[in-house]
Amino acid sequence: MFGIGMTELLLIGALALMVLGPKKLPELARALGKGFAEFKRTTDEFKNTLQQETRIAETKERLLKEGKLTPPGAERSFSPYADAEIDPASDASVANKASVIMTETAAADKAQVPQEKADV
Repeated sequence: MFGIGMTELLLIGALALMVLGPKKLPELARALGKGFAEFKRTTDEFKNTLQQETRIAETKERLLKEGKLTPPGAERSFSPYADAEIDPASDASVANKASVIMTETAAADKAQVPQEKADV
């Protein structure tokens, strides 16, 4: 333990007991214990954060190599269907249905306007 033998540790303890007294020594030991525990907790948290950031960086690098992630600043289509395989027939039918619904709604709105004016 830090190159200190048992005799040196006992000598340091005895000197601390003489200098601080029996009332202050337990308080000092508690404070040192709490300080060391906080230091250990902080270093463990730092180590875990460093490992997590390293894993994230490695994952990003792997995804960039595989082409599953675009580098910052690169242009990319923001369409949610850009990478999906799309069936043109189903898309056309959806687009046709949407245009028919919009046309019917617009026609109904136009038909109602003259009738309301005629009632007034």
